[in-house]
Amino acid sequence: MTGPAADPALRRGLTTRRGFLGAVGALAGAAALSACSIPGRGGNGVVTQAMIDDYWRGRTGKGHVNWANWPGYMEDDHSTIKQFSKETGISVTYKEAIQEAADWFGKIQAPLAANQSIGFDLMVVTNGIQFTELVELGYLAPLDHKRLPNFAKYASEKAKRRSYDPGNVFSVPYMSGLTGIAYNTKYVKEPITSIRQLFDPKYKGRVGMMSDSQELGNFGMIAAGIDPEKSTEADWKRGGDVLRRQRDQGIVRKYYEQGYIDAVTKGDVWLTMAWSGDVYTLSSPDVKFVVPQEGGTIWSDCMMLPKTAADPVDAIRLMDWLYAPQNNAPLTEYINYVTPVPGVQDVIKQKAAAATGEDKADLERLATSPLIFPTAADYAKLRTYRPLSNAELPRYQKVFQTISQGA
Repeated sequence: MTGPAADPALRRGLTTRRGFLGAVGALAGAAALSACSIPGRGGNGVVTQAMIDDYWRGRTGKGHVNWANWPGYMEDDHSTIKQFSKETGISVTYKEAIQEAADWFGKIQAPLAANQSIGFDLMVVTNGIQFTELVELGYLAPLDHKRLPNFAKYASEKAKRRSYDPGNVFSVPYMSGLTGIAYNTKYVKEPITSIRQLFDPKYKGRVGMMSDSQELGNFGMIAAGIDPEKSTEADWKRGGDVLRRQRDQGIVRKYYEQGYIDAVTKGDVWLTMAWSGDVYTLSSPDVKFVVPQEGGTIWSDCMMLPKTAADPVDAIRLMDWLYAPQNNAPLTEYINYVTPVPGVQDVIKQKAAAATGEDKADLERLATSPLIFPTAADYAKLRTYRPLSNAELPRYQKVFQTISQGA
């Protein structure tokens, strides 16, 4: 079994990549791509099947894909890429070119606006402001789902119902993660099941919260009994009031970017907002992760094609190849986040049955972990983020960003 990168903070670039405000669409069902109109936007209007056909008409593969991704999102030896090339004859140049979402968007915006190459055929972008801008500005190629048979066959229903990209018009998930609560059982002697326990005065000075305003805002609203996806500006203020009382009562020790994982392991904080993959990679058996009964957050890192891709045909073939369970399993073993391919669980169970010793134990843990394969009950509790217009964004930030800044 391939092990994770030495430093969990670098495995997904979490210190920076989760530090921007996500803005995603309202929850919607996947649209049938055979329909004449698809509810995805590109530039000035709705993307139609005719527009998709027009983009792909006459395109052929050139035998090489340039792929931009985040750090720690591929095995060190690139074994998955090598297997793809062995099976297809398509070579891949893979670069950890994306370190921070806003910086990446800043690098590619000018060439895409000028209809010029960015040097990559495939890129992975987190759902949020930059993803929305890429769609609205018409910088992404619409996906031809006739070229994605593995996605149709093996993707989870959740992967096919992405609120930020209804119908998967421009993207398919690469990996996803959960935001919930991590707690250290050496210090917390009761079961942690509720988001309200982050606000309990008995844990004064021992609670960690995230400084990221999208994450903080979601938890504040969930604690106030509000569905963040459907929230109004008045709801933001209600959620902000809950968070401000928590802060002013001294319950919060610190608002973290990434350092919370070390803090909860050492006992500086006893319970904290946390990302699922960070907790899974810990060697400490004392730190547990839970999706609160009131709800948590799910976010996704998505594969997409810039409209100026030199070889979108082979890039979309690579995207689809990764949805075959046997091809996705090694990535899931390495990355330790939520795979969009449920069949990976059976592949890993089969590998565990044939393994021995430490490898067997590691594979069995992975195959049974709800942090990698969330239960239906957990999925039912998970929420994404409220879509924000340009006018709403500064008002939202004023409510939640000021809390972690002490204002």
